[in-house]
Amino acid sequence: MGTVIVITSGKGGTGKTSLAGGVGSALALQGKRVLCIDGDVGLRNLDITLGMTDAALMDFSDVISGRCELDRAVAPHPTVSNLYLLTAPLTLPEDFPGESGFRALLEQARASYDFILIDSPAGLGPGFRMAVSGADRAIVVAVSDPSSLRDAQRVVTQLSNLPTVHLVVNRVKRRLLRRLGTTIDDAMDTAGLPLLGLVPEDPQVLLAASSGRALLQTSQRGAAQAFGNIARRLAGETVPLMKIW
Repeated sequence: MGTVIVITSGKGGTGKTSLAGGVGSALALQGKRVLCIDGDVGLRNLDITLGMTDAALMDFSDVISGRCELDRAVAPHPTVSNLYLLTAPLTLPEDFPGESGFRALLEQARASYDFILIDSPAGLGPGFRMAVSGADRAIVVAVSDPSSLRDAQRVVTQLSNLPTVHLVVNRVKRRLLRRLGTTIDDAMDTAGLPLLGLVPEDPQVLLAASSGRALLQTSQRGAAQAFGNIARRLAGETVPLMKIW
C-alpha cells in the first residue's frame, strides 16, 4: 500500500508546489511509482512545476464523482517514467462529497502507487482540511523568516492526528541567514518540528518551470540535489543535510 504525504504551508510564497514537484520527480527517478495530486482548487499550478502544462484533461473531482476511473484521469509525465499527475478542478461541483470523497480517492491510489504526494492549498481553510484528511504524514514547508516559521507552527497545531510531521526549510539564502543571525536549529525550535531537509534558493527552479521541464531534468545541483536528498529520506535512507550556511 502506498504512503500518502501532504505537503503544506502556513502561507503562500514558501515554494511548496516546487517542493512537491521536485520531490515527486526525484522519487520517480529513484524507481518509485509516484502520483502527484494538486489539491489547490482554482489555483492549480503543479502542472507548470512538473513541466506538464495542459497535460491533464480530467481532475480529481471527475474521479470522485464517478465520471472517470483513476487510471484514465491521471496524466503520465512525458519524460519521467513512474511519475503521474492528477490535477485539481477549477471549481468544485455542487455535489462534491468533500473530505470523505477525497479519502476514498486516496484509498484507490494507495493500491497503485508507492507514494502519493498532495500539494495542499496554503493556509488552514477547507482545501487544507480536505488535503490532510487522508494523509499518513505531512511535510510543512517554510522559509527562514520569523513570520513564515510562526505560520508553520500554526499549521502544526492542525496536524495532531498525523503520526509523522516534518519541516522543510525552503529557499534558504546563506547571506540572509548570516545577517539575521538565524540558525537552522532556531527554525526547528520555532516551528516545533524535526527537520526533513534544507533547500537552497536556486534560480534553476524558476527557469525549469519556464522551460516546461521538471527541475531534475535540467540540474543535479542546488535545489535539485536537495529534492533528491529529501526523496531518499522519505524512502527510508539516511542522508546528511546539505551544507548551506
